Amino acid sequence: MIITVTLNPAVDKTIYVEDFKLGNLNRIKEVRKDPGGKGINVSKVVAKLGSKTVALGFLGGSSGEFVANSLNDSPIRDQFIRLEGETRTNLKMIDTITGQETEINEPGAKVKQKDLRRLENRLLDTVGTDDFVVLTGSLPPGVPQDIYAKLINQVQASGSKVILDTSGQPLVEGLKSKPYLIKPNLEELEVLVGKKLNSLEEVIKAGQKLQQEGVTVVVISLGASGSLVISKQSILHAQPPKVEVASTVGAGDTLVGALAVKLTAGSLKEAIRYATAASANSVAQSGTQVCNKEGVKELLKQVNIIDKSIKIVS
Repeated sequence: MIITVTLNPAVDKTIYVEDFKLGNLNRIKEVRKDPGGKGINVSKVVAKLGSKTVALGFLGGSSGEFVANSLNDSPIRDQFIRLEGETRTNLKMIDTITGQETEINEPGAKVKQKDLRRLENRLLDTVGTDDFVVLTGSLPPGVPQDIYAKLINQVQASGSKVILDTSGQPLVEGLKSKPYLIKPNLEELEVLVGKKLNSLEEVIKAGQKLQQEGVTVVVISLGASGSLVISKQSILHAQPPKVEVASTVGAGDTLVGALAVKLTAGSLKEAIRYATAASANSVAQSGTQVCNKEGVKELLKQVNIIDKSIKIVS
């Protein structure tokens, strides 16, 4: 089973504007609302790909009820803790002419210590010995920067594996607990190592350093160039097929969800092939819609996997 933890979920409100002009009156062509937050997005992907998933985190207010009702209409099992505050709304604006996307995210409702303890207890009651737990996204007000590190220690002590997908100080702290897999993008990796990475070789060496410090698998997303997968056994560059891009929102979450699905039963190479196809299928969907199994299957053979292991000397 795949368990996701979204400490700072949201209602994703996506608006479509034709030829957006900053500082002028702009008229919205289309609006859609979806339950959001990185962990929820991952659970949506996992469910769409036919695997069991449980979603944990915090929800509150009318926005939280919208998210909960959406989950109740899906195969995702809702184990969210209810808060007194209001779940945030994140605005995503897409210019239908240029394709440019702009995101404006609220900070989220404040979380009390008693609520954190409830979440920890619920997570430990839910997780089994062979599950994957995905800890992902930003932290809401009131949550300490080392929360992911604490949860990693608790979960991995139970025999399950943790995928950590966050950034900034929560990622720095989380690395101290040596999660099974991390998935920074290039910008997040550069912040983590404190320097600009100007070549694929430099990116690989930075990823190798993280792997050697205790992370079993380092997946670095490179946008349209695909992703690098670095483990003790291999270094793989997964190059995605060319698709017509409708929205890149949630592409990274799709990669994580599909990876988790395939890592439960397959090799790392086949997992990244599948995840790359899923991510490519995802960006062809509008708004925050996720991939579908049929579309992923069609793209699988178009994913190119290059073994970089023999070309890089540690």
